[in-house]
Formats: sequence, structure tokens, C-alpha cells
Amino acid sequence: MTTNSAPRLAHGEVRTPPRSTRRLLLAGAFAGPLFYASALVQMLTRPGFDIRIHPLSQLSTGDLGWIQILTFVLAGLGLICLSVGHRRVVTRGIGRAAIPILIAISGAGFIAAGLFPQDPANGFPLGVADGPAADPTWHALLHMVAAIVAFTALAVAAIIALIRAIRERRTAAAIGNGIVAIVLLAPVVPDIASIQVALTGLFAFGWCTATAVSLQRSPRASR
Repeated sequence: MTTNSAPRLAHGEVRTPPRSTRRLLLAGAFAGPLFYASALVQMLTRPGFDIRIHPLSQLSTGDLGWIQILTFVLAGLGLICLSVGHRRVVTRGIGRAAIPILIAISGAGFIAAGLFPQDPANGFPLGVADGPAADPTWHALLHMVAAIVAFTALAVAAIIALIRAIRERRTAAAIGNGIVAIVLLAPVVPDIASIQVALTGLFAFGWCTATAVSLQRSPRASR
């Protein structure tokens, strides 16, 4: 999926990003793969977890919950690195300021989602009663709010990137950004909520990875 958000440049404006910027973009590119690699290993090794019933966020509960908490925090930090790298590379055009801010907000949201974990529920971790938590804790409510903020911020960033791609007549980038925005803003269907949210996360982090890779390959806009 192409989501290149760097503006086209006139001849003579080409400058490759410095090494520090490339490292920031690399951190942003690996945020999503890190998150889902960690989640997949935990899904396969933690007894009782069922993606059809349990959201990935519930991996933050139990004795090994610290692994998923750390995963959330590292992924969020990766997005903040991406926001800084984006701001350094894209210095002109629509979204040059807004998109990095929105990516940073999303990163902060994922960090908060890790620091304020979900409640044990639906038989996970093992030993917990079936069914949802009777009274959601304050940190579970904050987790939900943080996740909504994170996904919404990336959806808005994708919409802005869509507008820029349309203005620059980049069809593939416009289609990719449009699909991501639709998926991230789609209402959650209760019966498949856990799977849907996991797939939504794939699109969200996939957009971040594609953006980071495209910026690595793009010339730097002249200041």
C-alpha cells in the first residue's frame, strides 16, 4: 500500500535525509512489526487466549502482562520517532505540520494504552471467570479512550495525506490513504470486535510503516 506523504519536488531541491532522521524513520517503520510480532508470540504461548474472544489489549493482564504493556509503550515511542522524522523530511505542502502532530498524538495514545491496561475478563488470564468484567476499572476506561484517540488521530492523518495525494495526482497513494481512513473510522461490530480491532491495528501500523518507508526513499523538501 502506497501512502507516500512527501510532496513532489522540483529539480534541484533533492537532499537525502541525514542519518539521525533515517534512524527516526526506521524506528517508526518497525513499530508495527514489533507490536504484532510480540502479540503473535503471546497469542501462541499464553494459555487461554483466544483472539475471537479476547482483544490483544487483554494480553496486558496477568503475570506476563508486562510484556504487552512494554510492547504498547515501544510501539508508541516508535510512532513519536516517526512524527519527528516526518516533520524533518516534509517541510512544505498540505499536512507538513498537522500529520506529524497527529502521528505523535497516536504514539502518546498507544503509550497510554499500555500504561493503563485492560481488565481481566472472559476467562483470561486462566482462573478469571467467564464473561466481561462486572465493573470496569478506571484504568480500563482510560485504556479504551487512549486507543480511540490513537486510531482516530491516524485516521485524520490518513485523510490529510489523501487530500495531498489527490492534489498531487498520486492515484495509488490516494487509494491507499482512503482505504486506511475508512478502516480506522469504521464502527466496531460487537460480535467480531476482537478480530476487527486487531485488523484495524494492522491497517493503522501498516500505514505508519508505509509512510516511514516512503519518506526514507523520498528526497528531502527544501527549507
